[in-house]
Amino acid sequence: MVVRYIDQSQADRLVIIGSSLGGFYTNYLAEKYQCKGVALNPAVYAARELEPHVGMMTAYDSEEPFDFKAEYIDELRALQVKCITNPERYFLIAAKGDELLDWKEMVTFYSGAKQLILEGSDHGIADYADHLPAVIEFIEH
Repeated sequence: MVVRYIDQSQADRLVIIGSSLGGFYTNYLAEKYQCKGVALNPAVYAARELEPHVGMMTAYDSEEPFDFKAEYIDELRALQVKCITNPERYFLIAAKGDELLDWKEMVTFYSGAKQLILEGSDHGIADYADHLPAVIEFIEH
């Protein structure tokens, strides 16, 4: 759906920003469209991170049950970026206090990219607004 929207877009410039699983998709889309990507505590190996959760789950926001299917893991594997091709197109913001993902793995994956490593913070980067000027500066240049 996103790919179709981008393909139909008349935009003269594209920047992808994503957090967590959205950061995983940022990698895929930034590589596909050779555009800038900003990744916030990205799940760089989403299939590996999510595979243990295959089966019946409960939605975080509604407590509704849903079936997280094994085929979703296959779809994530198909979108996996092995390594970023032009690190200068990426900006990583990683929190050492991320309670879900390993910030050191992110740093390695985005080697050569602009990186802002936050002492503390959390997976959701609760203090994101404080770092927005750096994101805007990266996008504009």
